[in-house]
Formats: sequence, C-alpha cells, structure tokens
Amino acid sequence: MRLILLGAPGAGKGTVAKQLTALDGSVQISTGDILRGAVQAGTELGRKAQEYMKRGDLVPDELILGIMEKRLQEPDCAKGFLLDGFPRTIPQAEALKGLLAKLGIRLDAAVNLDVPRDVILDRLTTRRTCSNPKCQEIYNVKSKPPKKDGVCDKCGSPVVQREDETEEAINKRLDTYNEKTAPLTGFYEREGLLLNVSSTSSDEVVAAIRKHIGI
Repeated sequence: MRLILLGAPGAGKGTVAKQLTALDGSVQISTGDILRGAVQAGTELGRKAQEYMKRGDLVPDELILGIMEKRLQEPDCAKGFLLDGFPRTIPQAEALKGLLAKLGIRLDAAVNLDVPRDVILDRLTTRRTCSNPKCQEIYNVKSKPPKKDGVCDKCGSPVVQREDETEEAINKRLDTYNEKTAPLTGFYEREGLLLNVSSTSSDEVVAAIRKHIGI
C-alpha cells in the first residue's frame, strides 16, 4: 500500500502506521523521526532543522523534500510506504505529487485522522520518548508507562519529555497545523484520494483503511 497519513500531531498516525506495516511489509516513513535522528547525530541537516523544531515551527520545504526523494528510492519502499507527517503544506503536497510522478509511483489514498483537540492535548502532554536516537520508543505516563520510571524498557536509556511536547509547544503546533496543514484535506479531496476517519481507536482507523483500499 502507498498511503499518506494526515492528522494533527497526536492524532495517532504513528500507531496506525505501525499496525498497517505489519499487514503487507510497507514501511513507515516519518519525517519527524528522520529529522530528530539528524539532530541527535549532529548532521548539517540536523543543526538546520533543530532551530525550527525547537520553536515548534515547520522545517523548510527544501530540507524535507531532499530527504523524501532520497528515502522513497531506497529498496525497502518497493513493497509500499506510509508517509507519516508529510506533506504538511499545499506547496509540499504539490511538490510531492510531482516527485511521485517523476518516480512512477501512484498513491492509494490520503487518510485523514480526525481527533478532537482536547484528546490530542492529553495524549501529547503525557507522552514520553526514549532519548536514544536508535530506539525512540514511545511511552505514555497514563496508558503505557515504562516498567521502571524514567527508563526505556527496550534499551535502558532515559525516557524524556520532548521539547516540542510541553503544553505551550503543543498548542503552537496545533495552531500551525490548523493554519497550514489542515487545508491538505481539501487538496486530496480534489485529487480523489481523501479518506476521512473520525475515531480515537487505531483499530477502527485501520479497519476503515483496509476496507477502503481492499486489503
């Protein structure tokens, strides 16, 4: 399958993507994970991206598009891919459309996860992430705490609250999303690719996607 997952930060795109990749070997492509890895590694891209990410602003298109073109041509994308967190703006969507045409790739759908703002705020302010860039396991202090407080179950590294998941940063991210990213639903509706799913259950979202694309 070749999908774009749309939805505000905390809507559950990553959780849904993990369930979908288990179905047919498609790979999850999260620009957020790629960028955070670059920041941790101290690469030139990471240093450029970090200033934007700390402020809760979107990373410039030229940085993201360069990453995406390279990533989509890697061998593991041959079985399919799920774009999680990209595109985020209409110009990015238009650039991605051109890039996919250039690479001879057709999308199956753009899926919008419609989740209430209060649910998102609660999810993200209670989220914690493994600080090891090679692990980045995600926890939640309410629903999925690590077995030992503050320590990753998988690799033993410290579990932290990311700078962009404080309440102030989250509210800014949601405002940015509503201003710049929410209009993507209209773009993909006009392209005939939009599937809108209103649910807080990842199982229900996955079932709706499977029904829509016939898997």
